[in-house]
Amino acid sequence: MVETVVSLRAVHKAFNVGLANESEVLHGIDLQLSRGEFCAVMGPSGSGKSTLLNIIGLLDRPTRGAVSICGEDTATLDDRALTRLRGHNIGFVFQYHNLLSGFSAIENVMMPMLGDAGFFNQGMASRAANLLDSVGLAKWRDSRVTELSGGQQQRVAVARSLAMNPPLLLADEPTGNLDTKAADAVFDLLREANRKEGMAVLFVTHNPDLARRCDRTITVVDGMLQPAVSA
Repeated sequence: MVETVVSLRAVHKAFNVGLANESEVLHGIDLQLSRGEFCAVMGPSGSGKSTLLNIIGLLDRPTRGAVSICGEDTATLDDRALTRLRGHNIGFVFQYHNLLSGFSAIENVMMPMLGDAGFFNQGMASRAANLLDSVGLAKWRDSRVTELSGGQQQRVAVARSLAMNPPLLLADEPTGNLDTKAADAVFDLLREANRKEGMAVLFVTHNPDLARRCDRTITVVDGMLQPAVSA
């Protein structure tokens, strides 16, 4: 039986609710993503892509509608429970890598594990080292991230997103600031993790060539989903 990782039913999101300038950004989104799927998300700027990703990533709540992550209905969860669900089940890679500049590559990759456990153990260092090896950065693992190139920094961010072995990975334009070669390398890393670990991936991009390499494409226009296109 196929495992559903993301389920959105009739999701609406409005801002400034109850005020004169109330504005609804998402209008009744229905979406399901299964384990192992690699799905592109496309759409013009201001279409609601980032808002959609924030809701799926449990960084924001819908105004109405149901959001289920890995079978867990999030409607009744408090902020602490949402944080725990997010930490254990969702990895993030952003356009701006959001690495901690004062730390080394391996320390950055360990951060999600440290945040979850609250203490250090050698197993965390071993996993972080293995992840950096898998993204081709074994010999740079002790380098401060400020000493790395943009493409290398984004590979550290990919390794960090995999630290907790999440069933869902959200990538918000992770190749947007990279040249073509580095962008292809980051995409290939995400695709390899998707195939090897079976995680579901939502990959936001403006690059149609990369979108064509995904299993299907979701297009967001004016806060609504257009019919999905399969690869």
